[in-house]
Amino acid sequence: MENDRRVQSWGELQDALYDIELTKHGRYRSNYVYRGVDNCSWGLETSLQRLGPHYADVEGSLLRNFLKYAAEGEISQNALFFKLAIAQHHGLPTRVLDWTTAPRVAIHFATADERLYDQDGAIWCVDVAKARDRLPAELRETLELEKAFLFSIEMLEKFETLVDFDRLHEQGEFILFFEPPSLDDRIVNQGAVLSVLPDPKRHLKAYLERPEASELYRRIIIPKELKWEIRDKLDQDNVTERMLFPGLDGTCRWLRRYYGEGPGAGGTAAAPGSRP
Repeated sequence: MENDRRVQSWGELQDALYDIELTKHGRYRSNYVYRGVDNCSWGLETSLQRLGPHYADVEGSLLRNFLKYAAEGEISQNALFFKLAIAQHHGLPTRVLDWTTAPRVAIHFATADERLYDQDGAIWCVDVAKARDRLPAELRETLELEKAFLFSIEMLEKFETLVDFDRLHEQGEFILFFEPPSLDDRIVNQGAVLSVLPDPKRHLKAYLERPEASELYRRIIIPKELKWEIRDKLDQDNVTERMLFPGLDGTCRWLRRYYGEGPGAGGTAAAPGSRP
């Protein structure tokens, strides 16, 4: 793919991710959000799309029943995008896709599953500023009025249903990025950002790869041979499941991986804080 860059070392990966131009305010602030995947052959399908060919027909039923069976107080706001964010957070198949503002969090998700260490990984990088320029006028005006980089839940309250939001598709294709509410430490620690398209049948990868939209993204390919080195260096930087999924579940996921076998024959990792 023309927008792909295959890195050959840890240092080259850092250079590719932190290639940030100086802003007019004299700061090094990136316009990109990032999504790491364990296998570079994977696209950008949503969890809803991965349900199967009938996915678009059950989107409304999924969300309606999720809300119906939630216990009192579990969903504290009625705003559509709040409900989508909390549904995604708890694992409901939705049209929402997870991103991060933190490059090393994306690297974590590209190297998190040792079962896929025989596959090249990838990090998708999308320029939010350029994506914002393709929004319908009413959405661009909202961001300009608020002097905001990303949408908040409150800025999108005028959309009461998915049908309301999907009507914007008549004005052309676009991708909208919004910040989820800080429901817990997991969202905060991961630097979470969510994306959504105004039609559940649209595929983000197909949209980005169109010639007229290709300027919106780049993709960094992580060779499988680099994954163990990258994983160990992330652990040293404390970019681990223990930090990204706070609580005992995340701690156990980290320990299971940390003490698992490394790339050598039958070798085991050293204990945290010790040397082999």
